[in-house]
Amino acid sequence: MPGPDGRDDDADALDAQAVPFRPLSISEMLDGAIAGIRRRPRTSLGLAVVISTVIQVTSSIAAYFFIGDEARDELTPEVLLESLGAQLTLTVLGLILSAYGILLLSGLLAPILGRELVGMYIAPRQAWRDARPRLGRLVVTAAAVMGISLGALILPIVPFLLLLSVDANPGLSAAAAVVGFPVGIGLMVWLYLLFVLAVPAVVLERQTVGGALRRAVTLSKGRWWRTCGTLLLALLITVFMGFFALRIPFLFVQLVFFGDSSGADSTVAALAVDTLGRIVSWSVVLPFDAGVIALLYMDRRMRREGFDLELRSKGYAAARSATPRAHSAAAEDEADPEEGFIELWRTGPEPARPETGAHP
Repeated sequence: MPGPDGRDDDADALDAQAVPFRPLSISEMLDGAIAGIRRRPRTSLGLAVVISTVIQVTSSIAAYFFIGDEARDELTPEVLLESLGAQLTLTVLGLILSAYGILLLSGLLAPILGRELVGMYIAPRQAWRDARPRLGRLVVTAAAVMGISLGALILPIVPFLLLLSVDANPGLSAAAAVVGFPVGIGLMVWLYLLFVLAVPAVVLERQTVGGALRRAVTLSKGRWWRTCGTLLLALLITVFMGFFALRIPFLFVQLVFFGDSSGADSTVAALAVDTLGRIVSWSVVLPFDAGVIALLYMDRRMRREGFDLELRSKGYAAARSATPRAHSAAAEDEADPEEGFIELWRTGPEPARPETGAHP
């Protein structure tokens, strides 16, 4: 029954959850991603540390060998930081690897946030148990989303590169660059946002790689700009936290201890400090971006297919509003059947509910 203020008590209980049991606003998706990290810090941050370490160590190794043998003996870290071409190349490589890591992590965290949504018990290592049967497809799907996006970026630039390689007329090369780069960037962003929801879908719905990509297109239909705005806000937060706030102490250490040093040993030490700073910063921001992607997928299921209404009709709203975690100590000792949770997310050839009967 509604309370004194006109609100349903069950609704208050649901709102207290990390993931509200209804279509989400943009601010709620951002808050929900942060709440998911706070509620499951060992899972979200643990997975993020592993992925971030692999990415940043790979980037640092590439940076070390990118310098070259002679440069390692002659350049100081300060000069290396001033090398615009090297830094640009390494930054692009790091961003590509980080974007891929975000996609992988969004697939791994999607089951955790999905269980939060329906009020199911979350056992230790639950993310791994839910994602393990589709880990290979998750890796391939994330690679497909990145490959499609990068291919869309490179393809319009090919004429410019060809003209540059044959020493064509500078004006013609400049015209090809002016047209090719904006078109490539636009296509890359459009396709990435179109297919990004394939990553949670391949894990939660047990889709094939091709089926997950088609599913992402279906879910994104008519909501591209909403997806763009949400991920853009998440990106701004990520850039501020990952590139500035969390890395300032490590950059300060680099400048104080290695700013005037030279030689290979100093270069390695400076790269080690920089790598540690990137691991710490990205381990914090990766789960946030990944959580936003997973919540975008859930929001699209609820808005387009009335997923929350379907689950409420099956009694999951009552489970969420029950007393702490809706599980007894005995229930915590029981293995949660994977298929019982996954069956909630599976879809047939037709949507669960037509667009007209779902949320606006």
